[in-house]
Amino acid sequence: MSETLVLSVVIVVIALLFDFINGFHDAANSVATVVATRVLTPFRAVVWAAFFNFVAAFSFGTGVAKTVGAGMVDLSLITPYVILSGLVGAIAWDVLTWYWGLPTSSSHALFGGYAGAAIAAAGFKAIVLSGWTKTIIFIVIAPFLGMAVAYVLMIAIHWLFRDSTPKQMDVYFRRLQLASAAIFSYSHGANDAQKTMGIITGVLVTSGYLKSFEVPIWVILSAHAAIALGTMCGGWRIIRTMGTRLTRLKPRGGFCAETAAATSILFSTYLHMPVSTTHVISGAIAGVGSIQRAKAVRWRIATSILWAWIMTIPASAAVGWVTLHIVHFLAGK
Repeated sequence: MSETLVLSVVIVVIALLFDFINGFHDAANSVATVVATRVLTPFRAVVWAAFFNFVAAFSFGTGVAKTVGAGMVDLSLITPYVILSGLVGAIAWDVLTWYWGLPTSSSHALFGGYAGAAIAAAGFKAIVLSGWTKTIIFIVIAPFLGMAVAYVLMIAIHWLFRDSTPKQMDVYFRRLQLASAAIFSYSHGANDAQKTMGIITGVLVTSGYLKSFEVPIWVILSAHAAIALGTMCGGWRIIRTMGTRLTRLKPRGGFCAETAAATSILFSTYLHMPVSTTHVISGAIAGVGSIQRAKAVRWRIATSILWAWIMTIPASAAVGWVTLHIVHFLAGK
């Protein structure tokens, strides 16, 4: 068995491990609101979310995968060792922030780790600026879109149910939240699983097993299976932050947050843009909380989350950069 084949197999396994950790880390995004409002138990919520993570497999094509795998770095300057190092950087940051209970973005950790390793290998010429420009624009737009849509939905619901008591509203929205949790989990799978597809396909291209960047069916299925399995295992530390510490949610608020976040994510996926589902659902939850009054959102917690977001790309890039040098040293490159 050739060295290239062995290395490719190892990287594919690590990429699927990252996808599993992504689902594990982002389980809070999918189920925090539905657990916080007591619509579902934690176990039923993660099974519900995992199912819709997986069924999104053939829904939105592979546009996001192409953006991540070939639109942000120049594949002609990339080796499998670069992709391996980028994955290590992303996984390291994900595990660390999971331990801290911070809902950071697995997506941005992947972008940062990949970019840091690419820069270590070929300098800044390895970075495709146009791809990064569009991605960074959506890093900002997507959470604010989620926040704005959630805010508008809350206003609309308060107006439509102005003659109903909160208890009456909760009867309706406890049922509707099952649908909103499902569509959010669906959007999560549609966008996030494609990022791992992009990495795996990038490995196959740089290793010479694919002539062009076309995602194979087995890559699509394995990526969705990995993220669904990770979601089933859950990240309960982060669920507590997202579901109870950022703001207090009622079923109607959970419905608005999930629906608004899903709208923002599916819109971005349609445009082939990789976005952070963590950022979007956090923005939507803040939008729901702020309809009551500014103090309803625990801005100290939100500020901690924001700082973790800001640090994600440079921190994971640094780990990716260091990892590539270590890998080259161990491999005698």
